[in-house]
Amino acid sequence: MTILVTGAAGFIGYHLSDRLLREGNHVVGIDNFNSYYDIKLKEDRFAMLESHPNFQGVRLDIASYGDLEGLFNKHAIHTAIHLAAQAGVRYSITNPFAYLESNLLGFGNVLEACRRHEVSHLIYASSSSVYGANEKMPFSVHDSVDHPVSLYAATKKANELMAHTYSHLYGLPTTGLRFFTVYGPWGRPDMAYFSFTKRIAEGVPIQVFNEGRMRRDFTYIDDIVEGIYRLIGHPPKPDPQWNRERPDPGSSYAPYKVYNIGNNQPVELMRFIRAIEDKLGKQAVMEFKPMQPGDVQATFADIDELTRDAGFRPQTTIEDGIGRFIDWYADYYNVQSDKPSETAANGEVPV
Repeated sequence: MTILVTGAAGFIGYHLSDRLLREGNHVVGIDNFNSYYDIKLKEDRFAMLESHPNFQGVRLDIASYGDLEGLFNKHAIHTAIHLAAQAGVRYSITNPFAYLESNLLGFGNVLEACRRHEVSHLIYASSSSVYGANEKMPFSVHDSVDHPVSLYAATKKANELMAHTYSHLYGLPTTGLRFFTVYGPWGRPDMAYFSFTKRIAEGVPIQVFNEGRMRRDFTYIDDIVEGIYRLIGHPPKPDPQWNRERPDPGSSYAPYKVYNIGNNQPVELMRFIRAIEDKLGKQAVMEFKPMQPGDVQATFADIDELTRDAGFRPQTTIEDGIGRFIDWYADYYNVQSDKPSETAANGEVPV
């Protein structure tokens, strides 16, 4: 079947498109190649996808409805997987209009195109950031998420509300995925694991926020892709037990569903840094900083719903995942590791 992937030159979009192609699907991948981070990385991802005969790559901005409508007129889209968005919590504080255009106008255009062309299932990227000021752990889709702490988070919560409206009004099946700190090869350079690796490899100090007292539900890219793939053929159905007097935020009387997709095992930031040090064979020089505006101290995903409905269960430890990322990083950027061979054998962190 023909599957549309928006943000196909992005980190998750590239890996998902690659999986879909390997499974025999035809993929229409679109991206606007914005300059939020290194465009060469996006170009290289896209070039690998374009080498596949079943991939149709289109350079297109979802903020332009006319261009998007033209794409849907040209291709019989069966399923749409919407991953294109302006990412980043801190960037949303200094560049709010990028988020309003891409995450709100752009997502509205995608919804409208999907309903006009009767797409069978829209899967879209939400974010763990929607939990905002919530402190009850693990984060559950059944909890209220009405107190975002960044504009980025607010746009993702808005996406969920917009999707529900289209599910209600037009019967469009929509599934929102709240991603929890995705990492791995071909990742985003603005993410901590990427910048930490670069700086540690170069002997440059790294900034460790909140004095290192941070916990994240780091989720390896292959696990994320597996979860998305399992949901494609399972569009949500109305929940007959949904109660209007006690409304459950995670489901609906409409064909609408929201899932957490995370590792379900939060990792201390210092363990995360040690995994990078061990793989590189170099110690980090750390500069401890206070919490940044828009950040949260911890994320921890309750994935029971996704496990029940799709059999999703992440398999990758932080040490294995970081190891695979750094192997890719060293190859892509031609970085030499200082790690002695005996360290590889016994797993000790250099001192």
